[in-house]
Amino acid sequence: MAFAVGLMSGTSLDGIDAALVEIKGTNTETTVNLIDFITYPLGTETIAKIKDVLSIQTSSVDKICSLNFELGYLFSEAVKEVCKKAEFPLSQLDFVASHGQTIFHLPIPDVSQVASTLQIGESAVICEEVKTTVVSDFRTRDMALKGQGAPIVPYSEFVLYRDEKRTRLLQNIGGIGNVTVIPSSAELEELTAFDTGPGNMIIDELCEVFYQKKYDENGHYAALGKVNEEVLNEMMEHPFIKRHYPKTTGREEFGKEYTQALLEKWQGKIKPNDLIATVTMFTAQAIAVNAKPFIDQSTDLIISGGGSYNDTLVQMIKEQLPEVHVMIQEEVGLSSEAKEAIAMTILANQTLHHLPSNVPSATGAKKAAILGKVTYYQ
Repeated sequence: MAFAVGLMSGTSLDGIDAALVEIKGTNTETTVNLIDFITYPLGTETIAKIKDVLSIQTSSVDKICSLNFELGYLFSEAVKEVCKKAEFPLSQLDFVASHGQTIFHLPIPDVSQVASTLQIGESAVICEEVKTTVVSDFRTRDMALKGQGAPIVPYSEFVLYRDEKRTRLLQNIGGIGNVTVIPSSAELEELTAFDTGPGNMIIDELCEVFYQKKYDENGHYAALGKVNEEVLNEMMEHPFIKRHYPKTTGREEFGKEYTQALLEKWQGKIKPNDLIATVTMFTAQAIAVNAKPFIDQSTDLIISGGGSYNDTLVQMIKEQLPEVHVMIQEEVGLSSEAKEAIAMTILANQTLHHLPSNVPSATGAKKAAILGKVTYYQ
């Protein structure tokens, strides 16, 4: 038995998710009990710095260098705060599992580049601030084995959600959408997982432009709009949507630059809420198109992430997949917000027991591997 904090800061930049858990066992015998959870705010200035380094136009080596350590301190504060909230002594923490903040993900490089990924949030800072072992940087080992380094959570989903009788599709909707397909009674090598396309990313950008809001709360603006079929059909022609898995994406394809191009073409011609409704349907259709090949007569689609709280988006997905039992995470008794942070603790637990936790059938890696880098406190 161990006590750990899992940390996740995703592409939505909506804060640092910190989950304090009790974890027991390894492999398929792993059990996790969520003790407490918080989303620690990044702050306006930090979000601006992250967006700065995410953009090819404004990024620089010195900005990334500084931000790597700055995020390390912020991640440390998130650990301290979740333990404080739970009245759990830091001295009893066995390890921290930190995903880090993705700055760039390049699974399919051009001819002058090498397949690679970069997550920052210095683990040595977390280690010294929290005074415990830190496991971090989970994606790179998979990419060293010619995998795409993503999706990173399928192993944890196999442990927590596998069902003897039903096919389960675990659809996370953060900034990007990703799905893990677990056939009924599946073995680990039978899992399939990949990114489905945009999640909340384009929706959030438009809400910022039109309403100075960080996101579309409960899908309010989308519900007031009408989907423009011409724009939707054009977006659905994006090559990523129909690309065969394994596949991963990010802000490089669906971030600020994509949204700016969309606005340049359609702003003034389409009402703001209609455009928000259309990109919300884009997310729903991208999920549905990628899910359909895996649907059988007894399929559950379980939605997690920030998108699970967008009622309009969830309803659109249900309408696109009427033959599927669509649920949100809470309906199966687990926290949607905490899901990915909990997943990090499962990966780190495997690492500390010298056991693999990537899923080659999902990432395309040549073999199973022990993920992450360990920073020991002494």
